[in-house]
Amino acid sequence: MKRDKIIFWTATIVIFLFEGVLPALTSQTEVAKEGIRHLGYPEYFGNALVVFKVLGTLALVIPQVPPRLKEWAYAGFVFDFIFASISHWAVDGLDFQTFFPLVVLAILMVSYVYYHKLNAAKLVSYQR
Repeated sequence: MKRDKIIFWTATIVIFLFEGVLPALTSQTEVAKEGIRHLGYPEYFGNALVVFKVLGTLALVIPQVPPRLKEWAYAGFVFDFIFASISHWAVDGLDFQTFFPLVVLAILMVSYVYYHKLNAAKLVSYQR
């Protein structure tokens, strides 16, 4: 159980840092705005995306958030990473930016699997 908690929190904190903290700190920089423009999206889309990323990561790291809301946050990030990869591929072709969201998606999947492992273990311990 302790190993599972370490794996869950490590993966979840990586997601929190990459998708919550980093966008919150850098979203108004010219580099970030140019990145959104480069992909063909309007600036307001980038702003909305940052708000939802921060809210989603908070939902993942705050233990008191209801499980259904956490499921929606995980689902939102899956869509985010898949569409980010597709956007980069459509605009720039196959390069590092195309695959990086899929790497972060893999980390998210580790968090998701271990989130459910820990919840299943809690359920078993409550039934005893």
